[in-house]
Amino acid sequence: MEKFKFVSKEKLKELPKGAGVYALAKGKTPLYLGKAANIQERVKNHFTQPTHRDYLFIKEVTHVGYQETGSDIEALLLESQLIKKQLPRYNVMWKDDKKYFYVGITKEPLPRVFLTHQPVLPKRSLGRRPKLRLGTRYIGPFVDGKAIKQVLRLLRRAFPYYTAKTHGAKPCSWCHLNLCPGPNPDPKAYKKDLTKLTAVLQGKRISVLRKTRRDMEEASRNQNYEEAAKFRNQLWALERVLSHSLVSLSSQKLSDTKELQKIFGAEKKISRVEAYDISNIQGKESTGSMVTFIDGKPAKAFYRKFKIHITGKPNDFAMLKETISRRLNHPEWPYPDLMIIDGGKPQLSAALSVLMPKRSLGRRPKLRLGRPPEILVAAIAKQHNELFLPGQPKPILLKTLSQPVQNLVLHIRDEAHRFAITYHKHLRKRRFFGSS
Repeated sequence: MEKFKFVSKEKLKELPKGAGVYALAKGKTPLYLGKAANIQERVKNHFTQPTHRDYLFIKEVTHVGYQETGSDIEALLLESQLIKKQLPRYNVMWKDDKKYFYVGITKEPLPRVFLTHQPVLPKRSLGRRPKLRLGTRYIGPFVDGKAIKQVLRLLRRAFPYYTAKTHGAKPCSWCHLNLCPGPNPDPKAYKKDLTKLTAVLQGKRISVLRKTRRDMEEASRNQNYEEAAKFRNQLWALERVLSHSLVSLSSQKLSDTKELQKIFGAEKKISRVEAYDISNIQGKESTGSMVTFIDGKPAKAFYRKFKIHITGKPNDFAMLKETISRRLNHPEWPYPDLMIIDGGKPQLSAALSVLMPKRSLGRRPKLRLGRPPEILVAAIAKQHNELFLPGQPKPILLKTLSQPVQNLVLHIRDEAHRFAITYHKHLRKRRFFGSS
């Protein structure tokens, strides 16, 4: 609890409104640990709207401790580690092993990942201690079953894993979603990924991010570009997971885009958003993707993929220009209110050169295509999740925006990347089998 800050229970307004873990404590001794997307609101509820369980200890509470995290996913992982280490009296009282959740990872040649309530064998007779199930490693405990299930689904994007004992000779439905290692993985690489998955669940996210970045750089130095691309995608996916909200996108009122309107200085509602990404390895089998979201939800009927036609040396900017130009040649596709480009300032400039050949003066120029409507544009850089806008010298950090808007922008960007790389892999596979 050395990283916790404590305030007296009379000063709850001093608690932060961000995500993190809190401790209802007697002095600095935790009686109960919990996680929250909004620490201040959650702690206030314990006092103003106490449950029957709160009544058991709320009069003993003199102080509230807290530790902020980058997201409520990080709060979930930190809560698990602290409960395991501190064993707060009222967490232990309310939750036995049958109610806690644990992530199990088997020790088979190709390990499986699963969620369970009981990491131990049931007692066979009175007076005998239960034994741990052999051949499986358990990570936990996790209090919120729904949340840890969602975290596992998100982590599977970064580190695809098996859930079944056997895999058929052909790719399964999970393989097509890039969530399964497939019928013939490299066992060593697969176990290496599961080691990273385990470390993330144990709260060691910084070391995993550093290790993945080192793996990517080493693969690149060795000119193993396909392997480097794999680690790059893991890095992006992992950063996305750790900044994710545990609240489902579909349950948020993302159709209310007043914040986006304010960011862009737009007068009308931003309802239709398109995002673009480029995927290639050393310029080969280059593809462009366009995904469409309407009122915060994917509209897959309007997704489009482009096989890049330009030849010569790899040039992502020229590929991006080609993709946007070809999109604009289809006036039968409804135009978006906003275009999001994967990249930073250079990619934004490349898009603007197509959308607005003659730039108008002013801080926030509108993009006139010579046809309706006027389209807003922005670029989102992966490394620090920076949002670049035309006419603004400094980017906007996504973490300074509300969680729903952060999630929306990242979801759209990641969907464009997923769609581009899926088509790129399809073209590579077709070329490989076509030449064999």
